[in-house]
Amino acid sequence: MEPVSLFDLAAKQAQWLAVRQSAVAGNIANANTPGYTANDVEPFEKVLDRAAVSLQATQAGHLGNAATNAGFTIKPQEDDGVVMPSKNSVVLEDQLLKAGEVRRSFELNTAIVKAFHSMMMMAVKS
Repeated sequence: MEPVSLFDLAAKQAQWLAVRQSAVAGNIANANTPGYTANDVEPFEKVLDRAAVSLQATQAGHLGNAATNAGFTIKPQEDDGVVMPSKNSVVLEDQLLKAGEVRRSFELNTAIVKAFHSMMMMAVKS
């Protein structure tokens, strides 16, 4: 049986969240590094916009599947005008807010996967 696309989407988001968490952690670790430029990952919505979403064929007469995988890139954070005298652009408060967003997103992702899994298990048991 092929994996359900919701699980694929949740896995892709979990991968994206892991990359974003790594970028935020790197920013926090380099908060006192002279000349360091804060990094961030492109929004997950842009990743989804690049990915072609198509229907899954379960029988020969159904439509084909042409989904593509999109990569995640870490890029310099957009300049918000805040630069320390050391030419460092990391604002710890902003990075801590982003870390909280990542945590909440991981929790939501996990809750959705758990709910969908239990729904599938109930359907299979019936």
